[in-house]
Amino acid sequence: MSSESLHSSSAPEPVGLYPHARRVGDFLFLSGIGPRKKGTDVIPGVSLDEDGEVIDYCIETQCHNVFENVKSVLEDAGSSWKNLVDVTVFLTNIKRDFETYNRVYAEYFKENPPCRTTVEVNRLPTPIAIELKCLAIFDDSSFRNRPT
Repeated sequence: MSSESLHSSSAPEPVGLYPHARRVGDFLFLSGIGPRKKGTDVIPGVSLDEDGEVIDYCIETQCHNVFENVKSVLEDAGSSWKNLVDVTVFLTNIKRDFETYNRVYAEYFKENPPCRTTVEVNRLPTPIAIELKCLAIFDDSSFRNRPT
């Protein structure tokens, strides 16, 4: 089965050598996506000290931004938010952030939520508090409307 690497023109640039997503058949595998703003190193809701270490952060702001970034990748690839089937969420402080993240997550997935796994990690590659790893499908209509 062939696969195709996909790069989003509207999502933040990857922080390493990997595509935003890879299409394999009717499946779209997204690389880990965080809350950064496209074209910058700005992480909404994060305060850093002079050494680049996190002083404080707003998980709600980061949640909204990471969900919007995922939407951008999905749409640029020709899929959509409603086609998400599995989401793995990485939090750096599950005790502090789970309740807020869970509330914001519920706002975005009011109908037909995907499968979900949430894990705490010690650190992520940039000073972010949340990252999503997603799997989506293509339906016939979203694939036919995919930009070329």
